[in-house]
Amino acid sequence: MTHTFYKYQGTGNDFVMIDNRQNTFDKTDIALINRLCDRRFGIGADGLILLENHPEADFAMVYYNADGNESTMCGNGGRCLSQFAKDLNIIDKKGSFEAIDGMHHVIFDGDLVQLQMQDVANIEDHKSYVFLNTGSPHHVQFEDQIETFDIKTLGSAIRNGAPYYKEGTNVNFVKKLSSNQFEVRTYERGVEDETLSCGTGVTAVAIAMNYLGETPDSTVHLKVQGGQLKVSFTKTEDGYKDVWLIGPAKQVFKGEIEW
Repeated sequence: MTHTFYKYQGTGNDFVMIDNRQNTFDKTDIALINRLCDRRFGIGADGLILLENHPEADFAMVYYNADGNESTMCGNGGRCLSQFAKDLNIIDKKGSFEAIDGMHHVIFDGDLVQLQMQDVANIEDHKSYVFLNTGSPHHVQFEDQIETFDIKTLGSAIRNGAPYYKEGTNVNFVKKLSSNQFEVRTYERGVEDETLSCGTGVTAVAIAMNYLGETPDSTVHLKVQGGQLKVSFTKTEDGYKDVWLIGPAKQVFKGEIEW
């Protein structure tokens, strides 16, 4: 049977989008999801996202990594899905949806999609790195040779090693460019490689840099392989709230495929 799909990208982080409001997609078929995300034998993407109905919010988000397994929150995926919902006329200038980590709100400002992320209360400072969860787990550490180092080898070693092991973590390498701008490269679990951008990753980096005193600002600019993102937040005694991930999200193409 032929099915319609859409392809979206947010600063190079790309996703297969499927309108599953009629519940026609087999969410148990891990091999199918993996094949659709395959860049040689399928459509090609960092992940696959289903847009579904929700009893209270405007829609629901179901996210799968490229390996076919349902995963934790994806920030750029949430921004792309929101743009998809807007393109389908489900929402207009703002909206809300539920993902695996809870409710999210989205606001559209010109070409920018602003996604409210979860509050962050727990930040672990391990001296050589910081660990925190922004909807997905993130390891954050500095890397001076960020343009040339072997991210796949080092990222994989950290992702699979102590203290993360089987559950794993996403790994972010950071270079400070100015008082409120940082360059970020991310190794993503589930993709098991570097992606051109990671939304929950840059959110983790922005909060970590403020927590460590590397930036006094509440709006942080992040340079990623696929472009530019911004993260804003409010620092409180209990952590960080009103966390927003801001950047572009665009439809790349629409097509049909048999499965």
